[in-house]
Formats: sequence, structure tokens, C-alpha cells
Amino acid sequence: MDGLTITRVSETKKGRMALFCGDEFLFSLDEETYHFYPVAEGQTLSAAELEKLRQLSDTRKAKEKALFYLGMREYGSTELYEKLRQKFDEHSSAAAVARMEELGLLNDEAFAAHRAQALKDRKKSRREAARLLAEKGLDREVIQQALDEVYREGDEEEALRTLIERQYARKLSQGKRDAVWAALARRGFSARQIRAALEDWQSQNGGQEETDTGWDFP
Repeated sequence: MDGLTITRVSETKKGRMALFCGDEFLFSLDEETYHFYPVAEGQTLSAAELEKLRQLSDTRKAKEKALFYLGMREYGSTELYEKLRQKFDEHSSAAAVARMEELGLLNDEAFAAHRAQALKDRKKSRREAARLLAEKGLDREVIQQALDEVYREGDEEEALRTLIERQYARKLSQGKRDAVWAALARRGFSARQIRAALEDWQSQNGGQEETDTGWDFP
């Protein structure tokens, strides 16, 4: 029968069981897999049997790693999958994500809502929040639902006023309106929103008419 004969089984420092064929290291098994599928020295295993063992062990290891990542912070399902793919194959990564969903540890809707709220708290525009959530691999419908739950009418205008007062008032006082406009645009606010916010700031800070001050907003 074609196959490989296991010549040595040794425990690693991390408690896994390393399998060798001659001097060649094949792979290591986690403790649980080795408990249910013990491999003995001198045992001959087919390529299919070896691959099954490797897959079972890698999937268990991927699940352990997924639990570790989720213990550090929240993840979306796609984001967690991509994180696991840095260490594991597609099958093991997908199986780990599916298991986390079964355990109720992954919920894209809740994750999107929490992230959207955090972005709103950081004075991000709705458009910028949508872009950042999309980078997490979330579905468009999930993103839309989260933004609808978090962003209310007037929130972005309030965020703009706060940003201007806290971060850009001095620059505006120095006449650096173009730089402020560009900075706010990079945050995803629309030209209409920025124009209104800057005109409001000007009116509340003793500004003169645009024609007198040179406030030629785009």
C-alpha cells in the first residue's frame, strides 16, 4: 500500500505532536486530534489519511486562533476570515468562522452597528463611515442598515461644527479656509455641508460679508 511510515512522534514545546517520516517533518497534530486519532511510530498512513489528519488539526487550531482574536476585539466575519487566512488554508479558516457564528460570537449586523457608532463618535461623516465599514468586508445592506440606525438627521452638521471649533477655528482665523475645506472634504463631508458649516462659523465669529472678506467658498 502506498503511503508514508511515521518514524517518530514527538511532543513540541506548545504541546502539539510532531510527526516525522525519516528525518522529514510532516506536520504537527493538536492534542485533541491526537487523542481521537492517535498515530504511532511505525504506522503507515496513506496520503489521504495524512491529509485528513492535517486538515482536522489545522481546523481545530484555526478555531482556537479565532477565539483568541475575538477575545481581543470584535470582528466582522469577512475580516476574521481574512485574518485567519494569514495562517491557515481556506477550508480551516472558513470552518473556524462558521463555528464562531454558530457560537454566537460573530454577528455582522451588531459589529457594523458598533463600528458605525464608534466612527460617528470620532466625527466621521456618514460617507466616510460607509467607506471604512466596507473595508471590513461587510455587505452593502449591512452597512446601510447600521448607518441608518446610528446616523440621525443633523448629526453630520453637528459633527462639522464640533470639528471646526475644536480643530480648525485657529486656521480659519488665520485665513486658511482652503486648507480647512480640504481637510473636511477628506473626512467625507459634502461641499454643501462644508459651505454651510463654514458660513455658520463665520457669522458666529464676527465675520463680514464674503465679498468683503474673500470667503469665496467653492
